Amino acid sequence: MTVAELQEMLDGSFPESRLPYVVDSVTSTTCRMRYLVTRADSRPGGTVSGPTLMALADCAAWMVIVAQIGPVALSVTTSFHIDFLRKPALLDLEAEAVLLKLGRRLGVAEVALTSSSGLLVAKAQVTYSIPPGPEIPPDTRIGDAGG
Repeated sequence: MTVAELQEMLDGSFPESRLPYVVDSVTSTTCRMRYLVTRADSRPGGTVSGPTLMALADCAAWMVIVAQIGPVALSVTTSFHIDFLRKPALLDLEAEAVLLKLGRRLGVAEVALTSSSGLLVAKAQVTYSIPPGPEIPPDTRIGDAGG
């Protein structure tokens, strides 16, 4: 899928909300996104809230996976791990998701979250369950050992 197709899918999946996510680029193994931080994303201490960081990591992982399998809205998070590394200032965030594995039933991505100041603020690993459907051609699978 292209950047425009991913952005359209993302916006269309949540029609009642104005999402602060912007898809910047996509390749066969990566997706770069931005999150437009507002005061609503803050927590005491003048930092971006953990749930905001987690939502961005989850969204970026979803986008890098659906970029390869197509617009499968029912792919869902099955595992999520995040390490918060630094206190991010209330600045826009950037996410780079890297596809680690794409099999028939599972997709795994690693996501680096940086503040627009350039500092790495969190790192996440996210696994998505892919519902049964059209077979992903073997030549497009990444790191697949049959799963």
